[in-house]
Amino acid sequence: MSAEIKVPAVGESISSGIISLWHRQDGEYVRTGDLLFTLDTDKVSTEVAAQSAGIVRIKAPADTEVKIGEVVGLIEEAPEPASAPAAPAPVAAPSPAPVVSVAPSAPPTSTPAPSSPVELEPQERRVTRKKLSPLRKKISTQLVAAQRNAAILTTFNECDMSAVMKLRADVQETFQAKYGIKLGFMSFFIKAVVDALKSEPQINSRLDGDELVRNHFYDIGVAVGTERGLIVPVIRDADRKTFPELEQDLAFYAKKARDGAITIEDLQGGVFTISNGGVYGSLLSTPILNPPQSGILGMHKIQERPVALDGQVVIRPMMYLALSYDHRVVDGKEAVTFLVRVKEAIENPVRLFLGESK
Repeated sequence: MSAEIKVPAVGESISSGIISLWHRQDGEYVRTGDLLFTLDTDKVSTEVAAQSAGIVRIKAPADTEVKIGEVVGLIEEAPEPASAPAAPAPVAAPSPAPVVSVAPSAPPTSTPAPSSPVELEPQERRVTRKKLSPLRKKISTQLVAAQRNAAILTTFNECDMSAVMKLRADVQETFQAKYGIKLGFMSFFIKAVVDALKSEPQINSRLDGDELVRNHFYDIGVAVGTERGLIVPVIRDADRKTFPELEQDLAFYAKKARDGAITIEDLQGGVFTISNGGVYGSLLSTPILNPPQSGILGMHKIQERPVALDGQVVIRPMMYLALSYDHRVVDGKEAVTFLVRVKEAIENPVRLFLGESK
């Protein structure tokens, strides 16, 4: 008997996707739970596992667009093959004794032949073409729409990371021993953003036609780069969560992103986004809005730079911050005040760590 391999439903609004990768070869034996293929859609990528054991027969190869519920292969019932005994290692033949010449080597007298001209490779070998995945097409569409439909403006500032770095160093061992997870930088920025959103609530708003919708909750999206594209899982009710809870959420979503297990629900409903280009070495950038949100904070690389402090030039670990915002909703004064509030919170992290934000 054979069991059908069907494309699973991955969301109410998703009707099709592309098989981006088969993890098993045609004719290969699989066990129940083994990964079969990756399905890319315009929202998420899903790993599909075998529901039974047997021999895989692939009907729809990689890079094929398939519909939800479509049969893309079969698993033929078969006994698990026994492991073949390892072949004995070949015995190396003894090396021949070196031949020693008794006559001295004579220098070559002939002139080397001129090298032949390099033959150019055919054009098809110089480039490769691959259809965009639905997720990448969706990202492209959203980015272009954000640029076209919003009045995006970016304001910049910088913050001294010394206090955060010292606080992390002071509490890291105790924090990790107590909660089983490291204290990172992102949780401080999530707390700082929530604090600033409370101070400047206009940034926690969005346009919906002719109406301005004010959010009274703080679900913060954190951009995560994956092999399949940029995704933004959302930390729910960030204002109510402690530092350990934020770090656990971040680790949870990072693992889901690596495993290709992010769901549509994980990505929906954020009111503000934080993007950290610093992990890739970016020193400064202008992040693009994540519609329909009205603001996004760009973090960047921590770099030691000379700064003026109390009339003296000192070296400090500095980070540039960039806030992109929709000028239709947010005025310049509100945006600048928001970013200054984030800067002050990061430079005085004890207030955030003790939950004393006002």
